[in-house]
Amino acid sequence: MTLRRVVVTGLGALTPIGNTVQEYWDSLINGVSGAAPITYFDTTNFKTKFACEVKNFNVEDFIDRKEARRMDRYAQYALVATEEAVKDANFNFDTLDKDRVGVIWGSGIGGLETFQEEVINWTNGNGTPKFNPFFIPKMIADIAGGHISIKYGFRGPNFTTVSACASSTNALIDAFNYIRLGHADVIVTGGSEAAVTIAGMGGFNAMHALSTRNDDPKTASRPMDKDREGFVLGEGAGALILEEYEHAIARGATIYCEVGGGGMSADAHHITAPHPEGLGARNVMRNCLKDAGLKPEDVDAVNMHGTSTPLGDIAESKAIIEVFGDHAYNLNLNSTKSMTGHLLGAAGAIETISCILAIKHGIIPPTINHFTDDENIDPKLNFTFNKAQKRDVKVVMSNTFGFGGHNACVLVKKLEA
Repeated sequence: MTLRRVVVTGLGALTPIGNTVQEYWDSLINGVSGAAPITYFDTTNFKTKFACEVKNFNVEDFIDRKEARRMDRYAQYALVATEEAVKDANFNFDTLDKDRVGVIWGSGIGGLETFQEEVINWTNGNGTPKFNPFFIPKMIADIAGGHISIKYGFRGPNFTTVSACASSTNALIDAFNYIRLGHADVIVTGGSEAAVTIAGMGGFNAMHALSTRNDDPKTASRPMDKDREGFVLGEGAGALILEEYEHAIARGATIYCEVGGGGMSADAHHITAPHPEGLGARNVMRNCLKDAGLKPEDVDAVNMHGTSTPLGDIAESKAIIEVFGDHAYNLNLNSTKSMTGHLLGAAGAIETISCILAIKHGIIPPTINHFTDDENIDPKLNFTFNKAQKRDVKVVMSNTFGFGGHNACVLVKKLEA
């Protein structure tokens, strides 16, 4: 069976450092941190009092007030990012076969804020279970994809992937496979998350996963730095339009890049900690290269999972050296989480967008907030510390690893005629 080629024809982003793709990219290459004190709730009694929130966002600028009230923030974010991506793809809806257009979305948690609010309302009441009739359809993790398909009338494959922080990368890989196997011509894919909530912050604090650098939030996310001590929670959404190559050419679409391959693996080690030698990370990158039919030396850059956790950054760095050998020292490595924070299930989508834009513009965004080398991480690796670097970029990989040992890696490459 001949596999069909898959390209990217539209992008949308709503992030802690920019509410459009252009704003997001400008902030990335200029090393802007999205971390700031939390505004959503009183953090007086919380260990961590800051996060990477979406800023200057009014949902009613995009969605009717009545409809917006029936959606959790994570679904609102999904619709806003998708609207930008759909406009960017410039479809002719009069001729588009909507039966051949699907939606495969990713979210690690779904409507956490909705669940939190309903439980708080019940416990503060008289014990009578008077729940909002929209409680369940606001909360469930698949509803963002449902809203997208309903808004645009897309009737192709529609489902949601849930694999913690690997969720939207898994969604991208599934979308890629569904198109190249012929099950759809176009798929809206990506991910969204809105876990900056009482429950989200409290839960991650309880497991000692978050930075507590309350005196200096903007430098709290420090991937690969010796003094890193946890990730910074982020929120937002990233949307990509994946399209079969001939379909895109026939309608005269602008093509950003080609999707080369995807890899998946499991650590099979621990519910939250990575394998100390990075075995799952090693396997997922090798699987991705094999799927793309490329050699390690074909890759120019890797957007690392790089969460700024003590164990994770070391394990991933070891895996990169094992996979790429001597070529590892020719790579540009970076972690955009140093600026956006960790968007959990949406991380893979917004980070893949950064990889695509690195190909388009020939610039690798930096890993900011590096102050001190970690003796456990090879100092000869180029982590693109603190300043963006210009480079001819043809092939980029993006890693995402989730609680439960879920690993996903996607590869994008410059389009060849």
